[in-house]
Amino acid sequence: MEHAVGTIVLVPLLAVGAALLTSAVGRVAKIPLVVFEIVLGLIAGPSVLGWIPTSDALDSVANFGLAFLFFMAGNEIDFAAIRGRPVRTASLGWLISLVLGVLIGVLLAPSAVAGVYVGIALCSTALGTLMPMLRDAGELKSPFGRAVTAVGAVGEFGPLLAISLFLSGRKPLAAALVLIGFAVIAGAAIWFASRGPHEGFHRLVRATLHTSGQFAIRFVVLVIAGLVGLSIAFGLDMLLGAFAAGVLCRVLLSGAAEPDARLIETKLEAVAFGVLVPVFFINTGITFDLRALLGDPHALLLLPVFLVLLLVVRGLPGSLATPRGSTFADRASMTLFSATGLPIIVAVTNIGLREHDLSAGTATALVGAGMLSVLLFPLIALVLRRRSADGGLRPPDPDRVPIVG
Repeated sequence: MEHAVGTIVLVPLLAVGAALLTSAVGRVAKIPLVVFEIVLGLIAGPSVLGWIPTSDALDSVANFGLAFLFFMAGNEIDFAAIRGRPVRTASLGWLISLVLGVLIGVLLAPSAVAGVYVGIALCSTALGTLMPMLRDAGELKSPFGRAVTAVGAVGEFGPLLAISLFLSGRKPLAAALVLIGFAVIAGAAIWFASRGPHEGFHRLVRATLHTSGQFAIRFVVLVIAGLVGLSIAFGLDMLLGAFAAGVLCRVLLSGAAEPDARLIETKLEAVAFGVLVPVFFINTGITFDLRALLGDPHALLLLPVFLVLLLVVRGLPGSLATPRGSTFADRASMTLFSATGLPIIVAVTNIGLREHDLSAGTATALVGAGMLSVLLFPLIALVLRRRSADGGLRPPDPDRVPIVG
């Protein structure tokens, strides 16, 4: 009981502390908020101070926070803005990442099955983690930000499909049929949402925006729960349902009046990034077994290897989506953003451990590499992006003729 009370108080305290540290350190360096959430969770968890134990209750809240993170990713993607070259190059880059990841995973892992887990983990991009950073940096609507969004969208949706096809425990054909069935149901819901003005729905939304009813928020939670429940019932990863729920709600709520839409977006961000998502990142730090990692030389060796492989397998192919005419700093920044991965890595390793297909050491090393990618890559990427905006190195212009004499 004492541990439960401590968890109830300490997790919100860590969330507040992370926000305060981000604000204070931000005067010197723009460090992403999730860095402090993960680090504070690690310090307060069993691996260091032991103030907050792992628990099923906290895991359940963290899983809902993870679902909300993927919902926000699906809800914030402007598909019209990333269509064309951004999504084509991002898709090509992800396919290259998947092939490279599985090939390298099979070489590194003790079995082909474990290699598939490693490969899928290495080809992911943490879009839900990157979008708040891009928004805070004022990059979300820029050509560069749209390219990062395209890479992240493909880097989250692609691995979710791969998990559903190859890690569901079904034969590939059966898994594909189940996935198609889910896609038909979700697609039909999205199609219906896009068909009409739904004036009655929007009147109800508007009437309860400033009351305790809050119909829009309650409806969103219901949609998330419904599609997550449907994906679980189909034997698919719950994050696929959460992502689809984000797309569905974006389409449905796009018919609201602009002031109402802005207010709903603000409320959803408050619920997601103010309450639920921090619990996921704090719990990631709490549940990370640092002692096991430090006590396993093989896992400790794999961690930097996986961190480098995230850059090679995911980062370099992801940089194909960098807008034309970008600086070298922009391309390096895109590589780092593309290689930032954690939520999918956590999901993949949890499946691997549950099915006994992945060793604890490999799973810990993968999650550790994902944590370091979130800690380091976006920070360096933002510095490089600012350097480019301030007049960093640009690629040579092939049309420019040097003047002699």
